[in-house]
Amino acid sequence: MPLLVQNKRIGRLTSTTELFSKYSHLKENAKVFSSKSLVTVEPKCLLYVQQREFAATTPADHLVLMKLRLSTDSVSVIGSGDATTCHLVVLRHTGSGATCLAHCDGSSTWTEVPLLVNAVTSLSHHAKEGRLELHLVGGFVDDAYTSHKLSLNILAAFQKQKEEIHLETCCITDMNDIVTDGIHRPVVYGIGVNIKTGEVFPASFPYRGPAEDVRSARTFTGGQMTEVYDSSKEQVRVSPCRWAPNRDIAFWLAADDDTILQYLSTSPYAEPPHFVNQIKSTIRFLLDHPNADMLFPGGQPLLFHRTEQGEWERVSLPYSKKKE
Repeated sequence: MPLLVQNKRIGRLTSTTELFSKYSHLKENAKVFSSKSLVTVEPKCLLYVQQREFAATTPADHLVLMKLRLSTDSVSVIGSGDATTCHLVVLRHTGSGATCLAHCDGSSTWTEVPLLVNAVTSLSHHAKEGRLELHLVGGFVDDAYTSHKLSLNILAAFQKQKEEIHLETCCITDMNDIVTDGIHRPVVYGIGVNIKTGEVFPASFPYRGPAEDVRSARTFTGGQMTEVYDSSKEQVRVSPCRWAPNRDIAFWLAADDDTILQYLSTSPYAEPPHFVNQIKSTIRFLLDHPNADMLFPGGQPLLFHRTEQGEWERVSLPYSKKKE
């Protein structure tokens, strides 16, 4: 089935400029979206999604678990940030409220989009009405046209899905671009989505956990798109991953900021201020943990649940309890 705008099928697109020319309301909506005030999302009730990750949940899960626990330690906002050429994708079913957020970098768009659609539809089978709505944010006018290519690939991938999907927000590439001191940068680097209301908003995140280092290392070493949340158990799930020991990456720890930006970023002039420090932190983690197997005892995933104080806490697995 087609990707729809105002219930009309979007035809084949050759550029994002063509998209915004054909559908002027998307352009106006993008302007409104990018002008919204930035919301700083605190860790409590946040589920943070890193690059090449996605997570899905529903308001129903939130409400049921609140009743069972008589607490409010559930996810109410899914968010992701630090997107320059990357695109942040939100897919939501209006009937079930099932919501998925993904941080896509173009590594495997055509295989990733079906994962996102399945994540939402599998949580919406009980819904008697409603439709799938799509919100896209990210990219800017970069010299290599990386953002532009990713925008078109994501749109084309959603056009190939069997479900009808309605494009509601499209703040991408040309419409997410600002020029400061002659340098093109994104207007919006991060977004959050309210699980209960479906509101999508520009956001920043002081906390990017749990297990930020191992998740970043997985992506840095070529890990592909992965789901990081089990909504039925309300647990963050970091699946076992592997990387080859590589002492040569220690070179980057002594490299200056400009060198790291030029070689390890798709957008060296548009990265957030903490980019270099994050890269070095990930490299130190990889040097300290040359064998990823040690991070996943027994080949089991890392599981985290939220405490009543709103912090993510490691879940002890049965096999580990027996060893204690």
